[in-house]
Amino acid sequence: MVQEPILSLKKIEKSFTGVHALKGVDFDLYPGEVHAIVGENGAGKSTLVKTLTGITEKDSGEIVYLGRMFKPRDPKHALEMGIGIIHQELNMMDHLTVAQNIFIGRESLRAGGLLLDERTQNRRAAELFEQLNMTIDPRETLGKLTVGKQQMVEIAKAVSHNLRILILDEPTAALTETEIEELFTIMRDLARRQVGMIYISHRMDEIGRITDRVTVLRDGEYVGTRKTSEVTKREIINMMVGRVIYEQPKTASNVPPEAPVVLKVNRLNAGKLVQDVSFELRKGEILGFAGLMGAGRTETARAIFGADPVQSGSIEIHGRRVRVNTPADAVAHGVGYLSEDRKRYGLALGLSVKENAVLATYESFQKRLFVQAKKVERATAEYVEKLSIKTPSLNQILRNLSGGNQQKVVIAKWLIRNSDILIFDEPTRGIDVGAKSEIYALMNELAQSGRSIIMISSELPEVLRMSDRIIVMCEGRITGELDIAEANQEEIMKYATMREAGVA
Repeated sequence: MVQEPILSLKKIEKSFTGVHALKGVDFDLYPGEVHAIVGENGAGKSTLVKTLTGITEKDSGEIVYLGRMFKPRDPKHALEMGIGIIHQELNMMDHLTVAQNIFIGRESLRAGGLLLDERTQNRRAAELFEQLNMTIDPRETLGKLTVGKQQMVEIAKAVSHNLRILILDEPTAALTETEIEELFTIMRDLARRQVGMIYISHRMDEIGRITDRVTVLRDGEYVGTRKTSEVTKREIINMMVGRVIYEQPKTASNVPPEAPVVLKVNRLNAGKLVQDVSFELRKGEILGFAGLMGAGRTETARAIFGADPVQSGSIEIHGRRVRVNTPADAVAHGVGYLSEDRKRYGLALGLSVKENAVLATYESFQKRLFVQAKKVERATAEYVEKLSIKTPSLNQILRNLSGGNQQKVVIAKWLIRNSDILIFDEPTRGIDVGAKSEIYALMNELAQSGRSIIMISSELPEVLRMSDRIIVMCEGRITGELDIAEANQEEIMKYATMREAGVA
């Protein structure tokens, strides 16, 4: 007997102003299956799951769930019906306890419903964690847990609603390798319980490890579904982007030895994670910063950019010692910083594409009290075209663009500013392989034009593909420096696990 799908989406259509986000998309999910949805940013992945969870209403098409037509009113209704979603950005209350977060709106009560029965609620949560083989204290304040543990709490909350379908949207983006393994163990256990899972991720290796089937979307259209065991990473990528993407490591530096030093950092100290950091950056160089979580890479970048206070040490730009007390000082000296947390530090999501693009150069577009609107539009349009930013217009509100296109707007902001030293912190995090390739090409073009780049990345293949030279950090110190010709993943990891330079 052939098993029936637990969920079928048929000919789903959805349009926003100027954008046809879904064009007749089909998708099905079986009990106990982990089914990946992949595609470039803007392919329609998030829109599709939003129609399933009631965040967005579809324009046409059918949702068949448990053999019946289904029209979710909102995420609360979907969850009550057994469809839960774990967003990349967790949506829980840090100041409440674990148990309070799980049972919010369904609290255990006593004294005729007048008082909260914490003891019973904590017991219910403990029983749930035992069932899921999770080691979490129900009484702990949620905000004190790691991101991985918080994610487990959100999964437990979904399971407590008689879960039939779990949607995981980029669930491993902020997790350590250990936490990823714990998540996969929980997912396998849920699959054995016949929970169907929709897995959205840009990480091809993870998709190969945890999923049963892969469905590919491109530009809002269904491309195809394949069994994970019968398809290669390269084939999936080709289906996603419609072209071949090559990711070969760099074998030699493109920077001549006589290239001038544009940035010199000497014995920089800034808190526990920036200790006696010294390095040089040359004109036209892409200097990779590698290391494990907590190595101090981002903290070093923030100190150089003036976002965090420096306790001691010096910074020279173009041979001149400078004081960088604030980001405004760094920007004035030609330094641009693309934060790893772009939505918090790099963008104004409620403003338009063009308003975001000129945030760092706004004064140059002013004439007396008036903004030169045509000049702003010309400058923005140039980089929208150069960076292939997908937007229906320059007036589109930024939060309506995909994550990859938002990232490109941040890059445009610093290119319009004409910064000659650029710090790229996790430049392709949460971005699909097609957009990655475009950003890599752009970074190489910038270096060839004479700009200098510090690139911080947790993806070793990315570090090896892009860098001319690699600085490796561990626990706040530089422990190794490698020319790209001698670098490989094993060498980088050797230095990334040293506590002191040259000491294994």
